[in-house]
Amino acid sequence: MHGAIDLSLAAVQARLADYEPRDPITRVLAPRRASVAVLLRYGDDAAPSVLLMQRAVRAGDKWSGHVSFPGGREEDRDRDLVRTAVRETREEVGLDLDRDARWLGRLDGLNAVGKGKILPMTITPHVFLETRSSALALGPEAAAAFWLPLGRAVSGALDHQHELAVGPARMKFPAWRYQGRVIWGLTFKMLQDLVRVVDGR
Repeated sequence: MHGAIDLSLAAVQARLADYEPRDPITRVLAPRRASVAVLLRYGDDAAPSVLLMQRAVRAGDKWSGHVSFPGGREEDRDRDLVRTAVRETREEVGLDLDRDARWLGRLDGLNAVGKGKILPMTITPHVFLETRSSALALGPEAAAAFWLPLGRAVSGALDHQHELAVGPARMKFPAWRYQGRVIWGLTFKMLQDLVRVVDGR
Protein backbone atom coordinates (compact mmCIF):
# COMPACT_ATOMS: atom_id res chain seq x y z
CA MET A 1 0.00 0.00 0.00
CA HIS A 2 1.91 3.00 -1.31
CA GLY A 3 1.04 6.58 -2.10
CA ALA A 4 0.17 9.77 -0.28
CA ILE A 5 -1.63 8.70 2.88
CA ASP A 6 -2.48 11.16 5.64
CA LEU A 7 -1.06 9.58 8.80
CA SER A 8 -1.32 12.75 10.88
CA LEU A 9 -2.58 12.46 14.44
CA ALA A 10 -5.82 14.18 13.49
CA ALA A 11 -6.46 11.66 10.70
CA VAL A 12 -5.59 8.65 12.85
CA GLN A 13 -7.80 9.80 15.72
CA ALA A 14 -10.76 10.59 13.47
CA ARG A 15 -10.63 7.33 11.52
CA LEU A 16 -10.20 5.12 14.57
CA ALA A 17 -13.06 6.90 16.36
CA ASP A 18 -15.40 6.10 13.47
CA TYR A 19 -14.13 2.60 12.72
CA GLU A 20 -16.20 -0.46 13.63
CA PRO A 21 -13.72 -3.31 14.07
CA ARG A 22 -14.53 -6.89 13.17
CA ASP A 23 -13.47 -10.21 14.63
CA PRO A 24 -12.78 -13.44 12.75
CA ILE A 25 -15.79 -15.65 12.04
CA THR A 26 -13.74 -18.44 13.60
CA ARG A 27 -13.91 -16.70 16.99
CA VAL A 28 -16.15 -19.45 18.37
CA LEU A 29 -13.48 -22.02 17.43
CA ALA A 30 -10.69 -19.96 19.00
CA PRO A 31 -11.45 -19.77 22.73
CA ARG A 32 -8.10 -18.24 23.68
CA ARG A 33 -7.61 -14.51 23.26
CA ALA A 34 -4.59 -12.26 23.09
CA SER A 35 -4.03 -8.55 22.68
CA VAL A 36 -1.20 -6.33 21.46
CA ALA A 37 -0.39 -2.64 21.87
CA VAL A 38 0.20 -0.56 18.73
CA LEU A 39 1.91 2.43 20.36
CA LEU A 40 2.29 5.51 18.14
CA ARG A 41 4.77 8.32 18.74
CA TYR A 42 4.60 11.66 16.93
CA GLY A 43 7.63 13.90 16.61
CA ASP A 44 8.67 16.35 13.93
CA ASP A 45 7.26 14.24 11.10
CA ALA A 46 3.58 14.28 10.18
CA ALA A 47 3.54 10.46 10.30
CA PRO A 48 4.15 8.51 13.51
CA SER A 49 6.70 5.94 14.52
CA VAL A 50 5.39 2.71 16.03
CA LEU A 51 7.00 0.71 18.82
CA LEU A 52 8.08 -2.82 17.92
CA MET A 53 10.10 -5.42 19.78
CA GLN A 54 12.39 -8.25 18.72
CA ARG A 55 11.28 -11.30 20.64
CA ALA A 56 13.90 -13.25 22.52
CA VAL A 57 14.88 -16.62 21.07
CA ARG A 58 13.13 -19.11 23.32
CA ALA A 59 12.29 -22.80 22.94
CA GLY A 60 8.56 -23.40 22.66
CA ASP A 61 7.75 -19.85 21.51
CA LYS A 62 6.04 -20.05 18.10
CA TRP A 63 7.20 -16.49 17.39
CA SER A 64 10.72 -16.93 18.78
CA GLY A 65 13.03 -14.23 17.45
CA HIS A 66 10.30 -12.48 15.43
CA VAL A 67 9.52 -8.78 15.39
CA SER A 68 6.19 -8.13 17.10
CA PHE A 69 4.17 -5.64 19.09
CA PRO A 70 4.25 -5.85 22.87
CA GLY A 71 1.39 -8.13 23.84
CA GLY A 72 0.31 -11.60 24.81
CA ARG A 73 -2.42 -13.85 26.06
CA GLU A 74 -5.38 -12.70 28.12
CA GLU A 75 -5.27 -13.66 31.79
CA ASP A 76 -8.12 -14.06 34.29
CA ARG A 77 -7.02 -10.90 36.11
CA ASP A 78 -7.47 -8.78 32.96
CA ARG A 79 -10.76 -6.87 32.97
CA ASP A 80 -10.73 -6.70 29.16
CA LEU A 81 -8.32 -6.96 26.24
CA VAL A 82 -7.18 -3.35 26.68
CA ARG A 83 -5.94 -4.35 30.11
CA THR A 84 -4.17 -7.33 28.56
CA ALA A 85 -2.29 -5.03 26.18
CA VAL A 86 -1.41 -2.63 29.02
CA ARG A 87 -0.17 -5.41 31.30
CA GLU A 88 1.86 -7.16 28.61
CA THR A 89 3.48 -3.91 27.48
CA ARG A 90 4.59 -3.21 31.04
CA GLU A 91 5.98 -6.74 31.40
CA GLU A 92 7.76 -6.88 28.03
CA VAL A 93 9.16 -3.38 27.48
CA GLY A 94 8.61 -1.62 30.80
CA LEU A 95 6.19 1.06 29.58
CA ASP A 96 3.15 2.06 31.61
CA LEU A 97 0.47 2.84 29.03
CA ASP A 98 -1.94 4.01 31.74
CA ARG A 99 0.51 6.75 32.66
CA ASP A 100 2.33 7.48 29.40
CA ALA A 101 -0.25 6.90 26.65
CA ARG A 102 -3.87 7.32 25.60
CA TRP A 103 -6.05 4.65 24.00
CA LEU A 104 -7.26 5.63 20.51
CA GLY A 105 -9.20 2.58 19.38
CA ARG A 106 -8.83 -0.95 18.12
CA LEU A 107 -8.33 -2.74 14.82
CA ASP A 108 -9.84 -5.94 13.46
CA GLY A 109 -9.13 -9.09 15.42
CA LEU A 110 -7.03 -11.70 13.63
CA ASN A 111 -6.54 -15.43 13.88
CA ALA A 112 -3.19 -16.24 15.43
CA VAL A 113 -0.76 -17.96 13.07
CA GLY A 114 2.44 -19.64 14.19
CA LYS A 115 4.92 -21.53 12.02
CA GLY A 116 2.43 -21.57 9.16
CA LYS A 117 -0.46 -22.99 11.18
CA ILE A 118 -3.67 -21.27 12.31
CA LEU A 119 -3.85 -21.48 16.10
CA PRO A 120 -6.98 -21.62 18.32
CA MET A 121 -6.51 -18.02 19.44
CA THR A 122 -7.50 -14.55 18.24
CA ILE A 123 -5.32 -11.46 18.57
CA THR A 124 -6.79 -7.97 18.95
CA PRO A 125 -4.59 -4.93 18.23
CA HIS A 126 -5.28 -1.86 20.39
CA VAL A 127 -3.87 1.48 19.24
CA PHE A 128 -2.37 3.92 21.76
CA LEU A 129 -0.85 7.37 21.45
CA GLU A 130 2.28 8.13 23.45
CA THR A 131 1.66 11.19 25.64
CA ARG A 132 4.91 11.08 27.60
CA SER A 133 8.24 9.60 26.59
CA SER A 134 9.72 7.08 29.03
CA ALA A 135 12.78 4.85 28.94
CA LEU A 136 12.27 1.24 27.92
CA ALA A 137 13.09 -1.55 30.35
CA LEU A 138 13.08 -4.83 28.46
CA GLY A 139 11.73 -7.96 30.13
CA PRO A 140 12.94 -11.52 29.47
CA GLU A 141 10.66 -11.97 26.43
CA ALA A 142 12.17 -9.02 24.55
CA ALA A 143 15.68 -9.05 23.08
CA ALA A 144 15.38 -5.50 21.72
CA ALA A 145 12.87 -2.75 20.95
CA PHE A 146 12.83 -0.03 18.32
CA TRP A 147 10.62 2.61 16.69
CA LEU A 148 9.59 1.98 13.07
CA PRO A 149 8.94 5.16 11.00
CA LEU A 150 5.53 4.34 9.57
CA GLY A 151 5.66 7.07 6.93
CA ARG A 152 8.83 5.61 5.41
CA ALA A 153 7.37 2.12 5.50
CA VAL A 154 4.17 3.17 3.75
CA SER A 155 6.13 5.09 1.10
CA GLY A 156 7.69 1.86 -0.12
CA ALA A 157 11.20 2.78 1.00
CA LEU A 158 11.38 -0.24 3.34
CA ASP A 159 9.71 -2.83 1.08
CA HIS A 160 11.18 -6.33 1.34
CA GLN A 161 10.34 -9.94 0.45
CA HIS A 162 10.68 -12.37 3.35
CA GLU A 163 11.51 -15.89 2.21
CA LEU A 164 10.38 -18.78 4.36
CA ALA A 165 10.35 -22.55 4.03
CA VAL A 166 6.78 -23.86 4.25
CA GLY A 167 7.01 -27.63 4.11
CA PRO A 168 9.04 -28.60 1.04
CA ALA A 169 8.39 -25.25 -0.67
CA ARG A 170 9.96 -21.85 -0.19
CA MET A 171 7.52 -18.95 -0.18
CA LYS A 172 7.98 -15.20 -0.25
CA PHE A 173 5.92 -12.86 1.94
CA PRO A 174 5.57 -9.08 1.75
CA ALA A 175 7.52 -7.37 4.49
CA TRP A 176 9.45 -4.29 5.55
CA ARG A 177 13.13 -4.30 6.45
CA TYR A 178 14.42 -1.68 8.87
CA GLN A 179 17.76 -1.52 10.67
CA GLY A 180 18.43 -5.15 9.78
CA ARG A 181 15.12 -6.37 11.18
CA VAL A 182 12.27 -7.83 9.14
CA ILE A 183 8.66 -6.90 9.87
CA TRP A 184 6.36 -9.49 8.33
CA GLY A 185 3.49 -11.88 9.11
CA LEU A 186 0.85 -10.79 11.62
CA THR A 187 2.75 -7.67 12.67
CA PHE A 188 3.00 -6.52 9.04
CA LYS A 189 -0.69 -7.35 8.52
CA MET A 190 -1.76 -5.32 11.58
CA LEU A 191 0.21 -2.28 10.42
CA GLN A 192 -1.28 -2.62 6.95
CA ASP A 193 -4.74 -2.75 8.58
CA LEU A 194 -3.99 0.44 10.54
CA VAL A 195 -2.96 2.24 7.35
CA ARG A 196 -6.05 0.91 5.53
CA VAL A 197 -8.35 2.19 8.28
CA VAL A 198 -6.71 5.62 8.34
CA ASP A 199 -6.80 5.80 4.55
CA GLY A 200 -10.51 4.97 4.58
CA ARG A 201 -10.23 1.88 2.35
